[in-house]
Amino acid sequence: MKSMSVSCEDVVQIYKENANALDKTIENIVQLLDKRDLKISTAESCTGGLLSELITSVSGASKVFEMGLCTYSNDVKMKLLGVPEDILSKYGAVSYQTAEAMVLGLKKLSGADLCISITGLAGPSGGTPDCPVGTVYAGIIFGDKLCVCHIKAYEMQCITRREVRNAAAVCAFGMSLRMLLEE
Repeated sequence: MKSMSVSCEDVVQIYKENANALDKTIENIVQLLDKRDLKISTAESCTGGLLSELITSVSGASKVFEMGLCTYSNDVKMKLLGVPEDILSKYGAVSYQTAEAMVLGLKKLSGADLCISITGLAGPSGGTPDCPVGTVYAGIIFGDKLCVCHIKAYEMQCITRREVRNAAAVCAFGMSLRMLLEE
């Protein structure tokens, strides 16, 4: 699997390009997957099922949507997705390493062609100076490409719980669409 690097500036650009057109972005993803006879799966923590809800709001999603897991607790991340306990204890649930382990576990579990994981701090509590509220990581696998995006929602003026969750969805779907279009 090839790792793709995405800078924080790229993530901000993806957010700007897709923030006001999230429904269209998801519709494009569903249509592209349907055309290619491909499947999508999600594993979500701080978004709590938002990605699944957004996908299934698109007509025709049943042709492409394989599964959506809400893996909110560390226990479930370990049991369902196989996230190693040492990753969670060393790096925490909100980390690059956890998002990567989540998406790799989702790929193994679902076999979907496009897999997306989300883990982060939606707030309003729980943040620290090193990991403030609005820190989110999205893991994405498409084909032989793996990408983990560090989404700093707080730098995009997304501060409420709803705004952070929405920013995570915008960035994850925006990056997913970019990966689909590159194929």
